[in-house]
Amino acid sequence: MITWLNKLQDLLDATRAVDWLAPLTLRLYLAPVFWVAGMNKLNGFENTVAWFGNPDWGLGLPFPTLMAGMATGAEIIGAVCLLLGLAVRWASIPLLTTMAVAALTSHLENGWQAIADPMSPFPPADIEGAMDRLSKAKSLLKEHGNYDWLTESGNFVISNNGIEWAVTYFVMLLPLLFLGGGKYVSLDYWVAQKFRFN
Repeated sequence: MITWLNKLQDLLDATRAVDWLAPLTLRLYLAPVFWVAGMNKLNGFENTVAWFGNPDWGLGLPFPTLMAGMATGAEIIGAVCLLLGLAVRWASIPLLTTMAVAALTSHLENGWQAIADPMSPFPPADIEGAMDRLSKAKSLLKEHGNYDWLTESGNFVISNNGIEWAVTYFVMLLPLLFLGGGKYVSLDYWVAQKFRFN
C-alpha cells in the first residue's frame, strides 16, 4: 500500500515540471481585472478624486488627488507588468496595498459578500431587504421590460459591495509577491537568466 501511495505521490510531484503555469494563470486572470479598474479610474479621474476625498458619500481619504493617482497608476502599470511578467514581485506590492485599502475603506462595512446571497454562510445583515428589492425589481422588469432579453446573459443580482473580491484579489496576488511571475512565459525569468548571477 505504501509503495502504491508513493508512486501516486511521484506522479503528482511530476507536475512540478509545469509549475510555471500557476503564476502565469494568476497573472493572466488579474491583468485585465486591474487594467479595467485602473482605466475606469483614469477615464473619470475627476470623479475618482472626488470619491476618494469626499467624507459624506466617498472614502474621505486625505490627499485625494495623490491617493487616486497612486491607485490608478498601481492598477494600470500593475496590469501591464502582470501581463508581461515584468517586475511581478515589485508590481504586486502596490496592488496588494490597493486591495487592502479598498477592502478596509470601501467594502468592510458591507461585510463579506460582493453579491447579496441568502445561501451564503456570511449573508449581509439586511439580506431580507436585499432579496425583497431584487424580487420587486424583477417584477417591474417582467411587467414593463423585456425580461427574457435583459436576462439572457445572466440573472439580476443585488450588489452587496462587500470585501469578497478585494480579498480574493489580495489572496491571488500573494503568491506572485513571494514567487514572482514564473518561468518561461515571464520577462522576469529571461532577465534573471541573462543578468542575475548566483
